[in-house]
Amino acid sequence: MSRIRSDELDERLGTDDEPFLLDIRPESDYGSGAIDGSRNVPVYDDLRSGDDAALRRRLDEIPDDSEVVTVCKMGIVAKRATRVLDEAGYEASTLSGGMSGWNGYERDSLGYKLRSLWWRLRG
Repeated sequence: MSRIRSDELDERLGTDDEPFLLDIRPESDYGSGAIDGSRNVPVYDDLRSGDDAALRRRLDEIPDDSEVVTVCKMGIVAKRATRVLDEAGYEASTLSGGMSGWNGYERDSLGYKLRSLWWRLRG
């Protein structure tokens, strides 16, 4: 399963290689802060409880002509969304660390730097 780090995603935003950002968090979380240009399809709770069909029912809302990067709070449930998309034939990746990682990246926090180092070492 493919992952993308926040710094890698940031480099691609606003370019011809910009992926479609699928934020699966609940609407209230999305409304409290999201990556510019992302699209909210709030299936987080369904996926978390094991209902993969919730995302499959909404695939028509997700373009199939570009890479999709899935986003949740920490990146854990987004992995399940990425798997569903992979199975449906999409080119999909999970944002490592989710919105927590993205926010840490934007703040240039020590926590993000340490997690980023860990992700790079893990490959």
